[in-house]
Amino acid sequence: MNLILDTHVILWWLDDNDSLPKKYRQEIADRNNICFVSAASVWEISIKSAIGKLDIPDNYLEVLLDQNFREIPISWQHASKVRYLPMHHKDPFDRLLIAQAIVEDLMFLSVDKIISKYDVKILAI
Repeated sequence: MNLILDTHVILWWLDDNDSLPKKYRQEIADRNNICFVSAASVWEISIKSAIGKLDIPDNYLEVLLDQNFREIPISWQHASKVRYLPMHHKDPFDRLLIAQAIVEDLMFLSVDKIISKYDVKILAI
């Protein structure tokens, strides 16, 4: 299964946080699955770290690579798709992740209830 991880899912995985649902933990750990991390999530993490809302090690990108996560860049198709999404969600990072999941036909891992309002595949908890 090809998965795209919401930013909070990435952070919970890296922190081994109990907030990460057991089902998500199993699917991320399953080497048969491919886990994608969006450049949008890295951007969001960087912004929150820079303004002091998030404490993350300087080498977190290396850690992501060590976890066998794959980078998904932001394409014109992804950015354009955001235009056509209903305004259920106001967060621009989440809107871009939703667009990427739709365009790339990826299963979205998120506990954000608003995301289920979109026509996107979400892995049930």
